[in-house]
Amino acid sequence: MRWSQTFIPTMKEVPSDAEVPSHQLMLRAGLIRQLMAGAYTFMPLGYRVVRKVSQIVREEMDRAGGVELFMPAIQPMELFERTGRKEAFGNVLFNFEAKRGDRNLQFALGPTHEEVITDLISREIKSYKQLPITLYQIQTKFRNEERPRFGVLRTSEFLMKDAYSFGASMEQLNQAYDAMYNAYCRIFERCGLEYIPVEAESGPIGGDASHEFMAPADNGEDFVVRCSGCEYAANQERADTGRSSSIPARVDDAADPQKVDTPNAGTIEDVSRMLNADPSTFIKTLIYSVSSDASDTGSVEHHPPKAGYSVSGDSADANDDESNPPKAVAVLVRGDHEVNEGKVRRALGTSSLELADEATIERVTGAPTGFAGPVGIKCDYIADHDVAMVTSAITGANEKDAHLTGVIPGTHFELTETHDLRNAIADDSCPRCDGTLETVHGIEVGHVFKLGTKYSESLDAVFLDREEKKHPIIMGCYGIGVSRVVAAIVETCHDDGGIIWPKSVAPYTVELIPLNIKDEATMTAANKIYEELSAGGIDVLMDDRDQRPGFKFKDADLIGLPIRVIIGGKGLKEGNSEVKLRTESQATKVPIGETCEYVRRLVSAN
Repeated sequence: MRWSQTFIPTMKEVPSDAEVPSHQLMLRAGLIRQLMAGAYTFMPLGYRVVRKVSQIVREEMDRAGGVELFMPAIQPMELFERTGRKEAFGNVLFNFEAKRGDRNLQFALGPTHEEVITDLISREIKSYKQLPITLYQIQTKFRNEERPRFGVLRTSEFLMKDAYSFGASMEQLNQAYDAMYNAYCRIFERCGLEYIPVEAESGPIGGDASHEFMAPADNGEDFVVRCSGCEYAANQERADTGRSSSIPARVDDAADPQKVDTPNAGTIEDVSRMLNADPSTFIKTLIYSVSSDASDTGSVEHHPPKAGYSVSGDSADANDDESNPPKAVAVLVRGDHEVNEGKVRRALGTSSLELADEATIERVTGAPTGFAGPVGIKCDYIADHDVAMVTSAITGANEKDAHLTGVIPGTHFELTETHDLRNAIADDSCPRCDGTLETVHGIEVGHVFKLGTKYSESLDAVFLDREEKKHPIIMGCYGIGVSRVVAAIVETCHDDGGIIWPKSVAPYTVELIPLNIKDEATMTAANKIYEELSAGGIDVLMDDRDQRPGFKFKDADLIGLPIRVIIGGKGLKEGNSEVKLRTESQATKVPIGETCEYVRRLVSAN
């Protein structure tokens, strides 16, 4: 391709509204242009990268046994209502009404395709003899992103590879999961992208049923917790802290806690300034509403309430199911730590967890938000391991504008069991070895997940076994954000001059730069090299613009093609071309007649 015949609108200045390197460089290099917030056009150069990444994904999915299909982006809302995801998605779901004849129909633009693929399978798969099978597509997804930002890293419209496995047994699910996991590793390696597979939240069937693939990046929005001493890595929602429970002995002669006035100070920061105390000496008490099944799991210890309060009579705000109302549970963590709601769900044995409303908080604490504490609280509570280590704590007094000092866990409030309930942080102990944990930022580029039977049960996707008995099909889902992979590569592969593309995904492999297009000898040599390399199947972009050499070199660094061939000037008079890798500062002089063979060797090299 000749530059004059394609469309590469480069920019010299950094766009003021672009926050991260990938967004800046993709705009400056002419890879993308914004239509509106959260929606981008992939320009010719950028779309070539998208197609190359897509092809790598397609080849590895096929190699792993996946079968490609293509599903509609527009989906009937009825499917989301059957799986309960209309409410779960909320405003994230693009939903709209369309009139057909005398009917008003409800539709959604697909954020994912679990419902569509499961509905298809429910109609077509009837016997165990048709299983297992893994189906995939590369398709545009739509999510009403509230805060689109970082270019194509967080958008309302994006390109994704989504795959779904269907099996008759856990063994078949595990085989499909392993095949997809290994395929993802090959995909990211072939794309030249550094990645970390990390443990993520488990599926409904338990165990290590989910992994995310993270690209380490300073500007990544996700946190990865990993150990430098072993291969342990997890996202922050899942990461264990390597701590154990240590219950403090009761202090029989301990003084009572002292109540102190803390007017209008309802946060740890406010009270720590007011009392000149470190947040690590606080016990933070957060009130959650959880489904009542949590109290049946044995995970929550019922602490005897004071003043005749009945735990069994406790209920949170109104629920449509009067016979199964949610309950209030307090979660205790050290003041300088953050509650990890995924861990709280696991400790309580519930999938339904949300911060309680003001009415619930006042009912169980007697005070507004910001003044809750474990001493005398009128609901069950669970505590993080580190709470037991605080020897004299500051807590809310369950009274407006008041806190308690000198609170001793296990003495002033009962503490017979603790859990891992907080986010892992740097220098925590590794749960797998004697090492310590570190945290790094990452960009999520892929996720493999064991779904189990959630969707097959909702959408009646069942099969008959050898004994003609019906069972729900066991599912897995596996996603790769193709457009996110492109952005992640730019985010992690660049220097001050511009992008540094890995050869496998570069929009073109070679940039050919004739220094003076008006010089006949220069263009004769350049055209010959261009035609020979192109005929040999090598992607070549020839910068045939009538511009100064320095201008072309700046653009060459910006768009970042792996190999640069310069023709003209003193070098051509000496019978040489200059060949330079994007990753190297110096060019190599190569005889004109040997240039194509030299470039072919560079292209073939690892």
